[in-house]
Parts: sequence; C-alpha cells; structure tokens
Amino acid sequence: MIIMDKNVFFAFALTLFAGLSTGIGSLIGLMSKKFNPKVLTISLGFSAGVMIYVSLVEIFAKAKDSLISALGEKHGYVWTVIAFFTGIFVIALIDKLIPPYENPHELNVDDKIKKSSDKDKRKLMRMGMFSALVVSIHNFPEGLATFMSGLAEPALGVSIAIAIAIHNIPEGLAVSAPIYFATKSRKKAFVLSFMSGLAEPVGALIGYFLLRSIFNDATFGFVFASVAGVMIYISLDELLPTAEEYGEHHLAIGGLIAGMIVMAVSLLLLA
Repeated sequence: MIIMDKNVFFAFALTLFAGLSTGIGSLIGLMSKKFNPKVLTISLGFSAGVMIYVSLVEIFAKAKDSLISALGEKHGYVWTVIAFFTGIFVIALIDKLIPPYENPHELNVDDKIKKSSDKDKRKLMRMGMFSALVVSIHNFPEGLATFMSGLAEPALGVSIAIAIAIHNIPEGLAVSAPIYFATKSRKKAFVLSFMSGLAEPVGALIGYFLLRSIFNDATFGFVFASVAGVMIYISLDELLPTAEEYGEHHLAIGGLIAGMIVMAVSLLLLA
C-alpha cells in the first residue's frame, strides 16, 4: 500500500482544522466591529498562490510519477492529464449545479437589518441556510484534497490545510452574516457556520473508506492528479475573484505571488 496508515489520523486532523476554520470567519463577522477587506484580499491571494504552485509543481508531478510507475511512461502521463482535467470538470459541475453562496461583502446587512421587515428577515434566513448547504457541498472535494495531501506527504498537507483554511474564512462569514441579521442570534449563526465546515472531514473520510480497498499506485496517482485539478479550479474560480471583490487587484496578485514564493521556498527546504 502506497500510503502508511499512521498518516491517517494526522491527515484527518489537518482536514478537520481546515474545515472548521469556517468558524473563524463566522467569529470575525460576529465579533469585530471593523472589517479590514485589504487583509482578507491579501490572504485570499496568498492562499491561491500556495494552492496553484503546489498543485502544478508538486501534486501533479507526484501523481504523474505514481501513474507512470503503474502504467508506464506514455500511458501514465496521459492518465495524469486526464485525471487533472477530470478534477476540474467535477468541481465545475458542482459549481454549475449548486450556485455560489452570497458574498457577505455585498449584503449591506448593517443597513438592511435596521429597516428589515419580517419578510426581509425570512429572506436573509433562507439565504444563510442555502449558503450553509452550498458551502457544505463545496467543502466535500476540498476535504478530500486536504486529506489526500496529508496522507501522501504530511509537510505538504500542512501547507494545503493552511491554504484551505484561509479560503474557508469568508465562507464562514457568508453563512453567518445573513443568519445573524435574520435571527439576531450570534450563537445560531456561529453554530450553523461551524457545522458547514464539518463537510470537509466528512468528505475526507468518505473518500478514504471508498478508496482504501483499491488503493495502489494507479488509484493514488489518479486521485492525486484530480485533487490538483480541484485546487486549481478553486483558486481561479473562487479565491482570486473573491479576493478582488474585497480589495484592489494588485493586492490580490501580490498576495498570490507571495504565496507562490513561500510555497516554493518551503518545498526547497524540504527537498
């Protein structure tokens, strides 16, 4: 078996940390009186840089090596490319079927709640509950990505978990903001936001138990290449657009480049 069972608990802990960071976003929205969008912009750009660099430089390469070992030079490379784009198409299909959650930065909830009617509050509550459902569904493949990275290489898993955690912060805010302004309950808003993050460790466990009986070099390589595709899509479709919505274009790109540099240096140090 290509992955040692001793890494399972560590990989699961990383996935749990990444998933439950939605609670951090919820706390930011519920407790802070002043929100600094520039910090979030840089952080999201940084997270995208980490994920793009590690997906194309490290994860794709490891997946290709594994598939070449199982299938030979030509077929291994071909299936790595197929798996990579399979990951992209799967997460894109999820995005198509499940519309993206509302950006809390665009809600103007502070003004809205002051003059909101019961109908407005019900609408906000539906928005918050739908956001929780959407975030949970989106978190399934992210959980598998974090978990697989932690299984394959613990140090790599830590980097991915931190990047996913940063990504999950605005998701927590997206869930908690409308629920809080609909119910006036910080506890309810926090709990629902926190619970939506549990989809990541659940997704990781489901993926692991479905695949563990057939795990070999070929299945590992295919899943790992698919994970790279999922992470690239998340970075380009969610992280960077959200970063630009919260701040200036150059701050997002600066954060992205910084994330790539940090990831490159960390991989060099681990080499």
